[in-house]
Amino acid sequence: MPTRKPTPKSLDIPGQIQNLKKLDLKFKNEQKAAKTLNEISYYRLIKAYSLDFKVKNGSYDGKTKFEDIVELYNFNTELRELIVYQTERIEISLRTKIVNYFSVKYGSTGYKNSAHFRNKKYHDLFIEEVNREIVRNSRSPIVKNFLYNYRGGELPLYAIAEIISFGTLSKFFKNLHGTDKSAIADEYNVPYLYLESWIESIAYVRNICAHYGRLYNVRLDKTPKIPKDAGLPNFRIFAVLYCMKNILQNDKEWRKFVRDLNKLIRRYPAADIRKMGFPDKWKKVLKS
Repeated sequence: MPTRKPTPKSLDIPGQIQNLKKLDLKFKNEQKAAKTLNEISYYRLIKAYSLDFKVKNGSYDGKTKFEDIVELYNFNTELRELIVYQTERIEISLRTKIVNYFSVKYGSTGYKNSAHFRNKKYHDLFIEEVNREIVRNSRSPIVKNFLYNYRGGELPLYAIAEIISFGTLSKFFKNLHGTDKSAIADEYNVPYLYLESWIESIAYVRNICAHYGRLYNVRLDKTPKIPKDAGLPNFRIFAVLYCMKNILQNDKEWRKFVRDLNKLIRRYPAADIRKMGFPDKWKKVLKS
């Protein structure tokens, strides 16, 4: 087993700046940099956004400035804010379409019957998650209404859909029978094998956004299925944008998103969009 390094010692902010200077990082304004490091942790900022700037020995190239790293951080923040609004639109749309279809076919509490799902084990896990969310949200008006005002205190699926996570909704959809998935996917004019993959990837990106994570130059763990003729790598954020475009069917809000994204990219020239999987004619891809 290789020798493990000791845990690095904590540094105060002046110590953090001195450490970066030893690594040949330049500063335009150290006082302003100190204020930034007091607002954004060294680990979140430097460790995540220095990837493009360091050379093989772990030092910087002697030209990179602290402010360049901050620019990438700010780009990522604004990109995340643009994307999260679109993921929310998709999440609400999916919740609605899944609930409407399933409840009409199987009844408002049909989600409790494992026969309506492909895999009983996964259904049992879903019910466990639902019960945890009911307890966790026991004081919310939605839960209280059905627990205390309706016979049996059972929550219908349309109420459950308001308290489970996007990730749980994704698992719910994935465990439906193929005919049911196909019927829901038809609403988006895509085969269900694509849609279930897209939902999972979008939920994953939504989770990154919720935890203020990095989308810039990140390799996604949950990758969507992409048609071969699209010619896109499926492990970068652009692939998920492609999926989102297809689900939202290039509506008015999506076209505004593409315009805002273009403005954002122009405002931050240090951000290399190729590292996010953007093709040369990315605007055409997201608008077609």
